[in-house]
Amino acid sequence: MKLVIANKNYSSWSFRPWLLLTETGLVFEEVNESLNGDDLKERLGRYSPSCKVPVLIDGELTVWDSLAICEYVSEKYLAGKGWPLDEAARARARSISAEMHSSFQALRSEMPMNIRAKRTIEPSEAARNDIRRIDAIWTECRQEYGNTGKWLFGGFSIADCMFAPVVMRFLTYGADLSGLSQQYMTDLLSNNSVKAWVGAAKEETETIPGDEAGA
Repeated sequence: MKLVIANKNYSSWSFRPWLLLTETGLVFEEVNESLNGDDLKERLGRYSPSCKVPVLIDGELTVWDSLAICEYVSEKYLAGKGWPLDEAARARARSISAEMHSSFQALRSEMPMNIRAKRTIEPSEAARNDIRRIDAIWTECRQEYGNTGKWLFGGFSIADCMFAPVVMRFLTYGADLSGLSQQYMTDLLSNNSVKAWVGAAKEETETIPGDEAGA
């Protein structure tokens, strides 16, 4: 398997499937593509018609989009264990993952992932609403499943992969969170796979001006 990703400091979409593959111990080749340059679309178009990262190449099969890749990996290589085993928890995990995948546009725009930085911004009301909603999701999950493990649903799942880049955003820009959400951030940041991604991001030197938000 090959996973095509971009700059680890900025590419939140790449972080998601990389974390799933790494944390579950699957063997894959990492292919890094810069997001800079006038030939970006041409370069990424060699991997998928979306001309975006991430892209998973598994033999003759190509899968793009972070959530689609995670679903494929869970189904083919993890016997479905990328999601919680309990039916109700699994449905909820899929719901919040889909919500993360399709929503929170103000948060994405105003607080781009930038792991190397510590920045201050004045979030819009829309971004503050996004932060409050994410805080509520994390708090509810930890209240219900915290007695079975440190992840959103006790054990590690795709839901954690989907929200891991948000943890990085909150670390960079700060956010007013509940105690349970703050503990979730602490637990996720202590994970060895997450530490490996963060360590690599901090060693990068490439800069993407459009993602250098805040002061």
